[in-house]
Amino acid sequence: QVRLVESGGGSVQAGGSLRLSCIASEYTNNMGWFRQAPGKEREGVAAIYSGTGTTNYAASVKGRFTIAQDNAKKTLDLQMNNLKPEDTATYYCAAGGLFPSLSVRQYRYWGQGTQVTVSS
Repeated sequence: QVRLVESGGGSVQAGGSLRLSCIASEYTNNMGWFRQAPGKEREGVAAIYSGTGTTNYAASVKGRFTIAQDNAKKTLDLQMNNLKPEDTATYYCAAGGLFPSLSVRQYRYWGQGTQVTVSS
């Protein structure tokens, strides 16, 4: 059982930045960030496979968000720049799977989530 704990959420104005962090109880080589807005399905934001450094981003965040994993510290970060009101959601850290997919079904372990609110 891999336990994941997110931190770093908060409120920011449009155009601002936030950095989310996730600490895992043990190392996993395939991790991702997902988000869920009220009334919407959970969607993939970014994922990384540390074995090769391969990353995968949703089109809506590409060029604005950067995912990074520190294997030694067992942490996963998401740097979010130029935030938009449509980025408002609860963000979840996930682990598992065999490749950096943005599909919810590929991940076995989930954190409790951290809220990100972007005002216009």
